[in-house]
Amino acid sequence: MINTVWGSTDKPVSSKRLAELLSAEVDIEGTLYIGYPIIGTPEGSFPIDALLVSPTNGLILFSVVEGKTLPNYAEVQDEGFNKMQAKLLQHQTLIQKRKLLVDIHTVTFAPAITQLDDDEEHRLCNSDNLVSTLEELDAFDTKIFPSLVSVIQAISTLRRGRKKRELHNQNSRGTKIKGLEDSIANLDSQQSAAVVETYEGVQRIRGLAGCGKTIVLALKVAYLHARHRDWFIAVTFNTRSLKKQFENLITTFVLEQANEEPDWNNIRILNAWGASGEPGRTGLYYEFCRDHGVEYLDFRSAMNRFGYDNAFEGACDFALQSAKQFVPKYDAILVDEAQDFAPNFLLLCYEYLKDPKRLVYAYDELQNLGIRSLPPVEEIFGKNRDGMARVVIHPPEVGKPKQDIILDTCYRNSKPILSTAHALGFGIYRDKGLVQIFENKNLWFDIGYQENDGEIADGELVTLTRTQKSSPEFLEMHSPVEDLIQFKVFDTPEAQTTWLVAEIMRNLTEDELMPDDIVVINPDPLKTKDAVGDARQTLIQMGINSNLAGVTTIADIFTEPGTVTFTGIYRAKGNEAAMVYVINAQDCFEAQLPRDVARIRNRLFTAITRSKAWVRVLGVGKAMSAMKAEFEKVKTENFALHFRYPTEDERKTMTTVNRDMSKAEQDRSAKRRNNFADIIASLESGESFIEDYPEDLVEKLQTILAKNSERRRK
Repeated sequence: MINTVWGSTDKPVSSKRLAELLSAEVDIEGTLYIGYPIIGTPEGSFPIDALLVSPTNGLILFSVVEGKTLPNYAEVQDEGFNKMQAKLLQHQTLIQKRKLLVDIHTVTFAPAITQLDDDEEHRLCNSDNLVSTLEELDAFDTKIFPSLVSVIQAISTLRRGRKKRELHNQNSRGTKIKGLEDSIANLDSQQSAAVVETYEGVQRIRGLAGCGKTIVLALKVAYLHARHRDWFIAVTFNTRSLKKQFENLITTFVLEQANEEPDWNNIRILNAWGASGEPGRTGLYYEFCRDHGVEYLDFRSAMNRFGYDNAFEGACDFALQSAKQFVPKYDAILVDEAQDFAPNFLLLCYEYLKDPKRLVYAYDELQNLGIRSLPPVEEIFGKNRDGMARVVIHPPEVGKPKQDIILDTCYRNSKPILSTAHALGFGIYRDKGLVQIFENKNLWFDIGYQENDGEIADGELVTLTRTQKSSPEFLEMHSPVEDLIQFKVFDTPEAQTTWLVAEIMRNLTEDELMPDDIVVINPDPLKTKDAVGDARQTLIQMGINSNLAGVTTIADIFTEPGTVTFTGIYRAKGNEAAMVYVINAQDCFEAQLPRDVARIRNRLFTAITRSKAWVRVLGVGKAMSAMKAEFEKVKTENFALHFRYPTEDERKTMTTVNRDMSKAEQDRSAKRRNNFADIIASLESGESFIEDYPEDLVEKLQTILAKNSERRRK
């Protein structure tokens, strides 16, 4: 069976026909890439029209012809062969002595050409002889296939540790974190596909903390730029400290893939809000106001008009309502941290785009630091004059790019750390009960959980555990679980500071960690400057430099070499560190207003999930003792989530998470449930018999039911 990854292509009709023909052949296996890879050469980037990586057919380069005009296809094939051979020869796993172990086949696919030349060396195919031509290719050594797949899927090695570490102890934290960074250096197949998949319209990327959304988004910018140097592309975000990270990721990727620097005239890395003044301060909202001749509101002005919580939403709404006519500017806009924005900011981005409106937004609802979830896309983007929704999320279709991408594998947080963050964020073991719940039950499975006991049903007890795929075991094998995550209770803030400073000193002097491996997060942004002052002062007296992100550094930089980073929760978002200290966690236990409990719990979730290896959650007093008690329950349950699933009436009293399920998706889900109920009723009444249904479908259903039954028994 063929899996197609749809990148950007300027030959859509012929590419779609190629995908349809290959997908229809049950005997052909592998992955078909459209518009990928892009090979860097001394002359610049060289895009491949299509590439098939198959365990039976090996590596096949397709040059695709759109229309009836046939180019010098032999020359095109030779150039593609030479470029791909040079790329593969850089990888020792594909070479024996001086010989490349992979046969590179080249095929020109021209479906509109009926008269084909007979050239054995340069294969020319149309729809009639494509499959038969592939069947004639030499057999492929399947032992080489895993190495070949790894090379093709390795879009980038950006996460490989590049720090120069002086390591003397093979069991030190420094040695362990280097090993972790090397292990997760390459993007996996799911992330690679997310980078390449290019939908001509609105596309969303969902995933939990640590699944690589920011990296995927940055590489997507770079991929689109490498494919279309003339496109004007913007990437925007809420956390200003991400700007330098995006700049580095995009630069490195374009250099790796295209062997040239990005053209920064055509790529804009913009904060969402922005302000007037020097170019580095500009933002997407500010530019929209300027280009549309409407009044720009800074935060203070917007807060005075619309209130603290609604400042940006009100500013965006005012800009949209004030614009007399929308002025399309960008060919593509990509939005990170979409859960932190009011929905009308996404609408503002949408109106700022040329047709087709290529808007990509990535989000994780559990990192939402506000009080609302994203509504369905029909509500965000509205309706046309005929009453039809302007944007609809379509289910996956053969021969089309994916519009909805879910990244369910976490490559940052180990299972104990991530499960603890979820347990505390939802209030799974809270004495007063859950504080929030997914509105769509299937999202538990989307983010990597499985039913280990019971089922997710109203009023039923259920035990959820993370799957091995979603939480790779190597992320936790480097250290005992007691070392991966710890909760500490102190009687006074001074005692907390003393312990924190001593531990940081030990990290630097004994553990072989570097200062920029360490991040200290205070969850309450309004108290951070005062809360971290004593610890920073003590470290300075001990000769250790530190920064308060965005205060003692420029806003676009989060960490600096040779310094320990202290930060509030908002600047921590999108960033990560080997060792994370969360201080004053007691502030995340309860809130004066019930509706704020979910918000402050999300702060704790976000802080904990910044950790690539170890996390220490510190706090003061009774509230911290209660928080630690919740953690101990998680630990006792071996980091499983065991709770009674709330009923529909109970869910009405708590915050519901992730409302971004489109009406079309809801209708499809309801239709499936109704159809299934109709079948059962028909069988029970004798109106139909099991023999009336396709045998293969009945067998599949029996297999699924048997597996579910066995899983519940376990």
